[in-house]
Amino acid sequence: MADTHPDRITVTGITAHAHHGVYDWEREKGQTFSVDVVLELDTRAAAADDDLERTVNYAELAQGLHGILTGEPVDLLETLAQRMADACLANALVEAVEITVHKPDAELGVPFADVTVAIRRERV
Repeated sequence: MADTHPDRITVTGITAHAHHGVYDWEREKGQTFSVDVVLELDTRAAAADDDLERTVNYAELAQGLHGILTGEPVDLLETLAQRMADACLANALVEAVEITVHKPDAELGVPFADVTVAIRRERV
C-alpha cells in the first residue's frame, strides 16, 4: 500500500525588510515581510543514505527565498508567493509547496495582527 502522506520540510519566519506593495510609500519606505514554506517530497532515499544531496538543503532554500523576498518589488503578495513557489518547484525533488507570505505592517485602517496570502502549488 502506497503512503498517502508525503514527507514535509518546513521553514517558518524567513524575515526581511522589503519594498512590496501597491502604494508609493510602501515602495519607498518598505516594511517587514516574512515567509513560511512547506515542501512536500519523498525523503526516504536521503534518510537511507544519510545524504544531503538526496533531499532539499533547507539553508539553501531559505537563502533563495530570502533573495526573492528582498529582490524586485511587486504589487501583490500573490505575485511574490507565486515566484517563491516556482523557485521551490524548480527543484525536481519537490512534489508540492505551500508558501505563506506575511505582511504584518500593512495599512488596513483598523487594528489587526497580520495579513497573509497562502498558496499551494503542485508539480504538474
